This record gives sequence, C-alpha cells and structure tokens, in this order.
Amino acid sequence: MKTSILASVSVVAVVAAGGIWYMTQSAEAPQVAAATDMAEAEQFDVTEMVQGDPDAAVQVIEYASYTCPHCATFHANQYPQLKENYIDTGKIGFTYREVYFDRPGLWASMVARCGGEMRFFGLTSLMFEKQQDWARRESGDEIVAALRSIGKVAGLTDEDLDTCLADADQAQELMAWYQSNAAADEVTGTPSFIINGEKYSNMSYADFADVLDEKLAETNG
Repeated sequence: MKTSILASVSVVAVVAAGGIWYMTQSAEAPQVAAATDMAEAEQFDVTEMVQGDPDAAVQVIEYASYTCPHCATFHANQYPQLKENYIDTGKIGFTYREVYFDRPGLWASMVARCGGEMRFFGLTSLMFEKQQDWARRESGDEIVAALRSIGKVAGLTDEDLDTCLADADQAQELMAWYQSNAAADEVTGTPSFIINGEKYSNMSYADFADVLDEKLAETNG
C-alpha cells in the first residue's frame, strides 16, 4: 500500500534554533497550489536532480519520500536494475523529485541536496539504505543527528550541514516546489512515476522494463 500525500504536513513557520531549522506542523493536509505546466514549475529556485540522458526520447520522473518504506524497497530492488539497463546506458532520462510527508523527509532532502548534484544520488541511496535507522528515531534531534552522520559519510562537513539545515528560505522553497509538482502531476502517493507524461504507480522491475521498452519502441518507430 502506498503512503498517501494526505498524510503530509505543511510548513506554517520556519525558525532558526541552535543552527537547525524546525517546522511547525499543521493538523490538516497542505493546500497544494495549482500548477498547469512546466513553465510555472520553473519559477522555483530548485535544481532538478537528473540521471541518464536529459535529452532522451523517454523521460521518467520518480516522486518519492525519504521516509516512505515502499520507496526504500524500490531503491533497493528495482532501481539498481533500471540504472544499469536504462539510465547508465543513456536510453532514458531519470529525474528524482522529493515528496514531503513529514519533517524528517524534508530534513533528509536538505541534507541530500547539501552535497549538490555530484553527491545527491549517492546520499539518496544511503538514506534509503539506512531508513530504518534514522527515520524511526524518537525525537527530531536524534533524527537530525543520524542524518548528519549520513551526510558526513558522504564527505559533507559539520559546517556544510549547519549551513544547509539552517536555510529556512530553501526549506520553504522546496515545500512550495513539491506542492506545485504534486498538483501538476496529480501525485497521490509514493513511489509514483511519470513516464513521458503518463502516470504509473509502483511496479516490479519486469513491468517497469516492459513500459520503458514499449515507450522506446514508440519513439524509435
């Protein structure tokens, strides 16, 4: 069963506290701003994280939450095969977009993006691999400490992490970006995929490969 976006929280306020920013939580699901096309989405100062060929005829967008167990399973099983057979070979472009169900998911995104495009996917893999450790901690401070440890394994310094985690403007920008993307692509759960504009839910590697092969055949025909 997919995690529902209705379980998400909104950023009501972001304040600096001890070098780490915190969000206050709304009791209701966030009001997702309407977005009708990519031009509107481009108003956000957020880097799209892309692997493979950005100009390939077949483009895949993954929507995932760092705290979603089904996303962790996908990245442990299907994703390595997709990367080997379709992304690294340049057959497709693959864009990863974060979904924020909760504060820990947004904190994880801030740490993953702290390393820039060069470290993003490596940090993402580490976060999913260690999800049961950091995401299940009892307090926010413990979760942040565990995420910082993952960031340092990837080569980030304490100074890097302090700067990234204290960036309230970036936190709000990411949340608005996520909401706009979710509305534009009608994303209701994770993991979800947009393949050449068509939405798909989680699926096995075999089913995923069938869809990609069909799309590739269409574009080559």
